Order: sequence, then C-alpha cells, then structure tokens
Amino acid sequence: MGLIEALILGLVQGLTEFLPISSSAHLRIAGEFLGSGADPGAAFTAITQLGTETAVLVYFWHDITRIIGAWFKSLFGKIPRSDPDARMGWFIILGSVPIVLLGLVFQTEIETKLRSLWIVAFTLIVFGILLGIADWVGRKELRLKQLTWPHALIYGLAQAAALIPGVSRSGGTITAGLFMGYERRAAARYSFLLAIPAVFGSGLFQLYKTIKEPCLRATAGCTPEIFSGWEIAAATLIAFVVGLAVIAFFMNYITKRSFLPFVIYRILLGGTLIVLLSTGVLLP
Repeated sequence: MGLIEALILGLVQGLTEFLPISSSAHLRIAGEFLGSGADPGAAFTAITQLGTETAVLVYFWHDITRIIGAWFKSLFGKIPRSDPDARMGWFIILGSVPIVLLGLVFQTEIETKLRSLWIVAFTLIVFGILLGIADWVGRKELRLKQLTWPHALIYGLAQAAALIPGVSRSGGTITAGLFMGYERRAAARYSFLLAIPAVFGSGLFQLYKTIKEPCLRATAGCTPEIFSGWEIAAATLIAFVVGLAVIAFFMNYITKRSFLPFVIYRILLGGTLIVLLSTGVLLP
C-alpha cells in the first residue's frame, strides 16, 4: 500500500469513528479492497485514532478543561468531591479501567484472531440489533449529572467490548447508555469523553512500539507494517479533520433523530460481508 491508500483509510477512520458503525471494522474491510488487499493492522487503527480523538479534544475543549480542573481541585480539597465535574473525572477514570485491563490481557488476540472478517460481520449485525433495541426501549430521561458509579462501570465494560472490531466504541457505549435510560445526546457525549484516555493510551503505545521496534520483515510473531511513518501521519491528519466535522454533525443529528439508519446500515453491511465471505470473494 502507499500514500493514496493511507489517505483513503484515514478518511474512512474520520468518517466512521464517531458514528455507531465501527471504524475498526470499516478499516478492516476497506483494507481488503485497497492495494495488496492486506489488513491495515491494529497498530494503524490505533495510531489514526489519535487523530480522531484530537478532534474530540478540540470539540469538547471547554468541557474537558473544566472536568480536569475540578478533578484536580477535589484532590486537594479546594472543592468537594461531590462536585459534578469532579465526579465526572472519577467516572471517566473508573470507566477506562476495563478496556485497559482487557486490552493488555488479550492484546495478541485483538491484533490477530479477533480481526477475522467473520467476527466483524457477526458483531456488526448483533450489536446493530442491540443498538436498535436500546434506542427503542430506552427511557431517554437521564442526563450526565445523574451518572452513578455502577453506571460508569457498565459504560466502561461496554467500551471494552469495542476491542472486538465490529462492535464500535461509540455504538457499544451509546447502547449501554440507552439501555440504562440516558438521553441520546448524553449517552453520545459521555461516550466521546470516556474514549479519550483509552484511545490516547492505546494509540501512543502502538506509536511507541512502531518507532521503538519496527517490524521490517515477517518473522515468528512479527507482522510487517504496510505503511511508512509519513503515510500513517498523513492518514491521522485526515482522520482529525474529517472526524471534527463528523462530531458536529452527529451531535446535532441525534438531538432530533433516532439511530435506526445506523442499525439498518450495520445489518446490511454485516450481511453483505457474510455473502462475500461465503462466496470466496473475500478471505477472512
């Protein structure tokens, strides 16, 4: 693969990261139709997510700085720990624990076996159906100021499920939030804020590994990178610019509309993928 393919994948990352349709699944699928038909890899996915998460920092900058400031002040007793923004800081820390632990324990499986297109196809369909049910039965009454410790942990477990391509980080956490009774906009907003520590941690870790221990040839336990550092950087920049626009669109969209179009899209994409795999057009 080369620069053009990297830019296309960066565009895909930016378009799909914040929509509940799984960016990792789309990168996995798109890679099959570009260049040599190779999987872009978990490292490429994690690093380009740094671009989309930077878009989250820009879009929610005032919220993020307020939460961090309140959290630090609560540590030194300058404000009570019951302060809503301070509590939000603790909730995000708690919600980040599951994905960190599971990501470390199952790192090898995440980067290899779980990237099978069969798994991607079924998770797209199953979690799409769950999103539809949650959007249908959820009360949509709770706001983020009503977030509790048990709910924060459930959000965290839902985010950890997104380690499997096809689940969708935003889709999983939004689905959990809807089932628990949160408003669509509140569930999406918390989903984006919760992802910041995990995505930056994963992306920076993969970036460190890529720079420190580049895999130049296929050996036991070593999968060569298919993009150069400059190509990954260009893809990450594209992901940032496009991702910022998608956040603004999505937050406005869900204020008035349901998730049904995304549910239908997930089911159709998963079903198409099953057909392509069954007929041998794609290899898992």
